[in-house]
Parts: sequence; C-alpha cells; structure tokens
Amino acid sequence: MSSATPSAGAPRVRRLPLAGVLRLGRPSDIWFKPALSVVVAVAPPNLTLLALGRLDLAMYTMAGSLCALYAHHRPYAARARALAWVVLGMVAGLGVGLVAASLTGSAVVLVTVGALVAAVQKALCDATRIGPPGHVVLTFISSASLFAPQTLAQVPGHLALALAAGAWAWLVGMAPGLFRPHGPERRATAHALNAAAAYAENRRPAASGAAHAAVQAAWQTLLSAGARSKTRRALERLVVRAEVALAAPADADPHRLRAWARELRGTGPVPWAAYDVELLGVDAELAAPARRWWRALGPLAPIAMRTALGCAFAGYASLALGVGRPYWALVTAASLYQANVTLTWRRGVQRVVGNLVGVLVFAAVVPLAHLGPAALVLCCLAFNFGAEALIGRNYWLGSICVTPMALLITEFAGYQEPGRLISERVVDTLVGALVGLVAAMAVTNRRAGDRVEHALAAVERARARAARLLAEPHPAPGSLDSAHRALAAALVDLRAGVEAASGEWWQRALPQERVVRAEQAGHRTLAATIRHHRAEGARP
Repeated sequence: MSSATPSAGAPRVRRLPLAGVLRLGRPSDIWFKPALSVVVAVAPPNLTLLALGRLDLAMYTMAGSLCALYAHHRPYAARARALAWVVLGMVAGLGVGLVAASLTGSAVVLVTVGALVAAVQKALCDATRIGPPGHVVLTFISSASLFAPQTLAQVPGHLALALAAGAWAWLVGMAPGLFRPHGPERRATAHALNAAAAYAENRRPAASGAAHAAVQAAWQTLLSAGARSKTRRALERLVVRAEVALAAPADADPHRLRAWARELRGTGPVPWAAYDVELLGVDAELAAPARRWWRALGPLAPIAMRTALGCAFAGYASLALGVGRPYWALVTAASLYQANVTLTWRRGVQRVVGNLVGVLVFAAVVPLAHLGPAALVLCCLAFNFGAEALIGRNYWLGSICVTPMALLITEFAGYQEPGRLISERVVDTLVGALVGLVAAMAVTNRRAGDRVEHALAAVERARARAARLLAEPHPAPGSLDSAHRALAAALVDLRAGVEAASGEWWQRALPQERVVRAEQAGHRTLAATIRHHRAEGARP
C-alpha cells in the first residue's frame, strides 16, 4: 500500500484550540481511592512530625508519601512492583536535588540540574507508562529539594525519612488488595463491557476506537495480574464477550453487557457468561518475555528535549525576574508536556487557569492555616484530598487545590508573607507556561510520523499472521487467540500514534489513506477470527 499524497496546502502549523479545554469530564469510577490513599499516606508522617515539633522535615516525608498517588489501576502483583520503582525513583530524584543543593549555591546550576532531572523523569515515566500523575509529582519534589538549605551530612537522614514514608505509602497502596484482590481486573473488564455496549448502540468511529482501547486495556490488565486464578479466567471470558460485540455489534445485546459490568462491582461472584471452553494461548503469552520499556526511549527523545529546554529556560527567566523560587516556573513548564503540541497547549491553558484560581483560594485559606501548625497540616491534608478528587474531571479543577497545597507546604519550615508568595506564584506560573509552550513549538518531533509508519508496519504484519492462521485448516492451539490479541494491540497503537502525530507541529503529511485501509482491513480480520471461533464452538 502506498502512502497518501499530501495536499499542497497541507498546514504545517496547526490551530491551537480553546473550545472544550476547560470542559469538565466524568469523574473516574475510583476517584476516591487515590484521594483517600494520599491522605492516609501523608497524615501519619506529618502528624508525627507535628507532635515532635519538626514540621520543617515534612518536605522529605511528603516525597515518600506522595508515591501513594500511583498505580491505582494496576493489578496488585503489578502494583507492588510499580510502587516499589516509584518510591526508588522518588528517592533518587530527591537525592540528586539534595546533593546538588549541598554542593553549590549557584541558582543557574541548580535550575540546570533540575531541568535535566525533569527530562529524565518525563522520559522514564512515559516509557514505562506508569500513568497519572506521571512525572509531575516527581519533578515537583526533586526541583523543590534543589533550593532547600542542605549539607552533605544531612542528606542520608533526609533520604531515610523519604524512604520510610515511601514504604508506608507502598503499604497504603497495597492494602485494598486484602479486601478486593481482583478489583483492578474487575474494573478494567467492566469498562470494556460498557464500552462495547456503547459501540453496539451507537456505531460511531469514536465509539469504536474507545471500545477497542478499553478491550485492549482489559487484556493488558489481565495479562499483568499474575497467575490465572478461577476469577481471572472468568474475567477473560467476559473480555472475549466484549470482543464478540465489537466484531458483530448488530448481534450484541448492550443490556446484557451492561448487566455483566454491574455484576463486577463489589466482591460478588464473576458472571461466567455461559462460556465454558478454556481460552488457549494466554498461558503462552504470560510466559513470553515482556517488551523492554527502554526501547521506547528513542521515540521519546524530542519530548525529553522539550522538557529539558523548557524547564531550564523557564527557570532562567524566573531568576532574571528576581523570583525567589525558580523551581515553581520549572515545574510549571514540566507539567505542560503531553504527546504533542496541541495537547501541550491545552494543558498549558488548564494549568494557568487552575493556578490563578488556586492562588485566590490560598489567599482565602491562609488566615485559617496560620492559626497554628495543626491547622496548617489539616489544610494541606484537605487540599491533598481535593486535588485527587477533582483532577480527573479536568486538570485545571485539580490545580485549584494543588496550588494552595504547594504554597502551604513551603510554610512547614515557617510562616511567610502571603502577598509575596502569591505574586511569585503568579509570575512563575505565567513564565513557566509561556516559556514551556515556546519550547514545545520550537523543538520539532519528526519521530511522531516515524511512529505512525512503524505502527502501520506492525498492523500489516499482525494482520498477515492472523490471516495466515485463518487459512490453515487446523491452526495450532492458542495461536489464533494470540494472533487476535496481537492484531488488536497493534491497531490500538496505530490509532494512538496517529492521534499523537495529528496534533504535532512541523509534521509531514500523514499517510491517512493507508491508515484508513490498514484499520479497515485489521478490523475485518479481527471479526473473522471471532467468527472462526464461533463456528468451531470455541466461542459463543
């Protein structure tokens, strides 16, 4: 297949939209879990320091406690590993910041170190797909530590505090597994069933993409959950029923799909979906070597470069303006960078609006927080909860709580003049957003187009393999299941690559016709694999 010929008038600079940037979405079905987890993780260390009269050490325990924000959508076996790596990554970033702060007082050097660390954190979080809140919390802690008065002799003790709080955060993150050990898998499966039901009712392209992504996410969750227990086998069968609905939406029963999804709430038995034949090929996939995350670092180089340059120049600009906390501008710039320039612009608008409203909230709350150290700690806990409860609706809404929380944290070592804090925060927000956006526009990402080409080739290979197996009279047990899942994953990756490249500036014209043909052929082949199983009686 040949690429589509780009039109002569194909725009190289795309519009930066404002419509819908601040629109509120639906909250996550588990919005309260990260919100409660971070409160439970932060409260004991902070209250202990309050009792000891050492709130000045709270920044170090907060570093570990904030790790409780991560990995809530992962199965517990995968969550244990992910949280452990997050804690180690948090402590490593904190260590770099503290050592740098103890070795030099040059603000320019410290900003440069912070920008480089932010770029590494961004690349690693994207490559490992750690999920929200991504690199932003890591960068906030490591950047703030660069400007904390420090000596080398104090560093080990401060890192020990962070590690101890991180261990507590790990326990908090794993604790729900004692009561609902299959909760993440059940939620992912329910989401796939609901998405398939929505597509069966309204067969729009957007609904199709969302449904296929939800099914693929459910498979990824189940395949990362560890041993195939009876419950997980039942969940696999339900995901297959969602696949059947995608392959033959006219024959699907949306009400039945949604009923199964509702039954997955709580801890009741998993519906078996009238499906008794064992799925083949899953054990082989579990035994296969996992994809190496570091292979994703190459395509992420332009994003890392944007992060490094944007954070560095935002910090330098803040210093030039005489702001006392240039790391605020650095963190603002770091928080902007998304998959492409268009999404980065949207995040920039959200960040600015949220921060400006947030400083007004801080101005209203600061008299209460200054009533005493206990009031300060309780206000921070309330904003911790609010930030995680609201940020899923829209980033700007969560930022309304994140901003006063960050300002109050600076007062753990001693109360400061609110007017100065507010003015510096506003300046750093505007500087960080403006410089960060300019860096995103200036650093081209031609690799976004390369990713589309690679994804197209992967889809074509996966489709050819599935078609070859369909042509065989007796394909090897499990091979067609495996080929089906590989093709579905390749199609999801292709759609994600196209969407990322479509919002990128200075990008060559995408092969849209080839993409459409590949997606159509791929989905036809997926449907054929489903029909093949149903014809053999392996699937209903």
